[in-house]
Amino acid sequence: MSGSAPIVRRGDEVFLRIDDAAFEGKTVARYEGLVVFVEGAVPGDRIRAKITKVKKNLAEARVIAVEEASNDRIQPACMHFGTCGGCRWQHVKYEAQTRFKQQHVVDCLRRLGKLDGFEVLPIIGADEPYWYRNKMEFSFAAREWSEIPPEGVEQSDGVFVGLHVPQRYDKVLDVHTCHLQSEESNAILSYTRGFSRTSGLPVYSSDLNGGYWRFLVIRESKRTVERMVNIVTFEDRPDVMKAYVDGLLAAVPGTTTVVNTLNATRSQIAFGNEEKVYRGDGIIHERMGGFTFSISAQSFFQTNTTQAERLYETAAGFAELRKEDTLYDLYSGTGTIAIVLSSRVRRVIGVESVTSSVKDAEANAKRNGITNCTFISGDLQERLKHRSEWMEAARPRVIIVDPPRSGMHPDIVRSLVEVGAERLVYVSCNPATQARDCAALVAGGYTLAKIRPVDMFPHTYHVENVALLVKNV
Repeated sequence: MSGSAPIVRRGDEVFLRIDDAAFEGKTVARYEGLVVFVEGAVPGDRIRAKITKVKKNLAEARVIAVEEASNDRIQPACMHFGTCGGCRWQHVKYEAQTRFKQQHVVDCLRRLGKLDGFEVLPIIGADEPYWYRNKMEFSFAAREWSEIPPEGVEQSDGVFVGLHVPQRYDKVLDVHTCHLQSEESNAILSYTRGFSRTSGLPVYSSDLNGGYWRFLVIRESKRTVERMVNIVTFEDRPDVMKAYVDGLLAAVPGTTTVVNTLNATRSQIAFGNEEKVYRGDGIIHERMGGFTFSISAQSFFQTNTTQAERLYETAAGFAELRKEDTLYDLYSGTGTIAIVLSSRVRRVIGVESVTSSVKDAEANAKRNGITNCTFISGDLQERLKHRSEWMEAARPRVIIVDPPRSGMHPDIVRSLVEVGAERLVYVSCNPATQARDCAALVAGGYTLAKIRPVDMFPHTYHVENVALLVKNV
């Protein structure tokens, strides 16, 4: 194509037929042979689109008008859809969402990992694709972001609380109702907005390194119906918090604990060095797999309780656990997988690099009367180098790994190949890095036997996947 005029230019309007779903919630079409990735479309749509970016072998575009709607297109439930960054797929039938997610996982393994011949078990979809989240984090902002897509305009100063506009971490949409959280959580959001606006206190500014309001974090149990409100502020103002709590309990009586986290740094994160509890004990409890877990303001817990149980059941089924097994749970976090599966094996040994998570895991095991779980703190790469100090067998029968989105370090993959467990169950929240790691494990003597995706986050493009790798004989 060198020397010839480009097929399209930025700003051009074109008609496109959307062929398929692509990565990160985008869709793909072709225009005179050029691949075009489109925001806001649905496979099967015929649209008028505006070209937003042109590269050497592809272009990007956004929908201007839907000329002919796909059979999979529906009316979004949320008034904020299209501007808010919380959901990307509310305009897509849920059955189609799960179909696209499964295909995305398979495509990553085949195209990125160059893997084939594995069994694909049907994705496990959610029974309730709305109201499923047990945690929501909202940001305070001093300026409102308009809901006029796609550019938007800044409006009046004040106190606003909501979610970030996609790709704009400096812009917050003033969210009034979120369909991912419960009605009670929405009531907490509404009360907090009203209180903060009449408080006379400003939103924290990193430029001025001053202000008060920073984040609102709502956590709730789906099984015990306990609710935690965590207000993250720049300063300690007990009089303000006491007034806030009194009004909150009157407005939402189901609130069981209220925490004020103090973050006096410039870091725009919903964490801090000090917590003050104004109601309850600063903890809620959730039940999963017959066990009870304590969740503090700072601790990690899967945000979809029901689907997390199904994820762990899938992992257990792939592992084919036996009562005489010692199960190795690598990247064990707060111990949820280890504890849920502990009754099926003789012993579980978990390894986790985050010290606070190890402490949470130990506390959760103790609370449930579990005595066959051991949690080891330390860098997994180093621990695997010295595995003879904690691994009971030179070649374990089964290992479960659940790494972060970045996947596993190449040295960890190499160590797992050297360990040579009979069955390696890989739980992942990122199909691309899982494909990369599975390819390396297959090159090291494993076979990718089967996979099963689990939809933990309906209406988003995120998907979890469980893969079974079996050591070649």
